[in-house]
Amino acid sequence: MTGPVRPVPWRYVASWSCTACGLCCRAYSVVLNYPEWLNIVKQFGVEYTSCDLSRLYLKRKTDGSCVFLYRFGNRWLCGLQNMKPRACKLWPFKIYSKPRFGRAHEAFYQYAGSKLFVYVDPNCSGIMWGIPTKRFVHEVLPEFIAISLGKHVSQRFSTGRLKVYPSVLV
Repeated sequence: MTGPVRPVPWRYVASWSCTACGLCCRAYSVVLNYPEWLNIVKQFGVEYTSCDLSRLYLKRKTDGSCVFLYRFGNRWLCGLQNMKPRACKLWPFKIYSKPRFGRAHEAFYQYAGSKLFVYVDPNCSGIMWGIPTKRFVHEVLPEFIAISLGKHVSQRFSTGRLKVYPSVLV
């Protein structure tokens, strides 16, 4: 990557699925809310987190990747699958109540009576560009939006397909 790339409205995305490439866990810092931080500290210890003056984060390894990122064959997997932070669940999507990156008409998405604006980070390798498919519009996006709104949703479309249990990662 050569620097920050402006997020793109969802209407340019035909489909999305996680490829377990690990880019999101290697290139971005994960901001935690206080309950997420507390759960991680209780389960693993405070040494798996970090902070600055205003935010809590998942700690990063010396190579810059998330401390919970593991290689499994040719895939990268999350060791926090059962308590994955919301920021991780949402990547590469960014969901707002007001347009943030322009092109409001193309980013607009109506969800349960709410007007939302959905963008996608174009660096994600799981994006298939083109005209949005029905599955993407009616299954994938609504799941990301429900997660964004804080609704408890089991991840079906918004995560990788390969399930690995923590004992496999030890």
